[in-house]
Amino acid sequence: MKLVLVFLSLILSGFSWADGHLAIEGAVANSDRPEADTARDANRKPAEILEFFGIEAGIKVLDIFAGGGYYSEILSYPVGVNGSVTLYNSGSWDGFVGAVVAERLAGSCLPNVESVVAEPNAANFMVSNYDAAIFVLGFYDLYYASEGWPAIDADSFMSAIFDSVKPNGVIGIVDHAATLGVSVEVANTLHRIDPSVIRHDLDQAGFFFEGESDVLRNPENGRITAMSDPEIRGKTDRVVYLFRKPST
Repeated sequence: MKLVLVFLSLILSGFSWADGHLAIEGAVANSDRPEADTARDANRKPAEILEFFGIEAGIKVLDIFAGGGYYSEILSYPVGVNGSVTLYNSGSWDGFVGAVVAERLAGSCLPNVESVVAEPNAANFMVSNYDAAIFVLGFYDLYYASEGWPAIDADSFMSAIFDSVKPNGVIGIVDHAATLGVSVEVANTLHRIDPSVIRHDLDQAGFFFEGESDVLRNPENGRITAMSDPEIRGKTDRVVYLFRKPST
């Protein structure tokens, strides 16, 4: 129902789905979004992020480690009835957010969003199925492991993601930045990732770097504090990268 109401309100206002900017702005401004989501908007800047990633009507999007579905819900509106969103979580992630996802999708209120739970080391996405993938605040989890959170083969997983994206499709990455040159072990301690690791892993998978946005940069954050520290939570220095799969 939420999706239908947004469509109707935009049509009545003379909106054209060709205007991706208005579609994304309208999605973020939707009054039916959960209060817990809208409270995060000022720090996450979802409109700016999705515009940078080139989200538009009619495309298929894979939301990787989507958590409770904050971005999946926003994405559902601009991609429209001819597009779709796959809200993907690992089993470990689902253990934390499964109830939140179920509530968000209850009653088929977001009919173009499908929840998928699969272990990263056995993920089997359809080949060349997605026009875009987004990986927001979860790339570091490829290097995080603990009891109940099995280690992930980052190279194998990113290879599967590469295969799932259509030629000329894109993947957008947002994550908490660690100091350049530090070990990936900071994923376990600070829940951050060295941006050069992201660049390296995406290059190894076959994507090429297309650009970056500074919309979530915070130079005052020294990158050496855990992202969960109450004093900086929601205000970390974050990188925003866009990569593209070659057309051939």
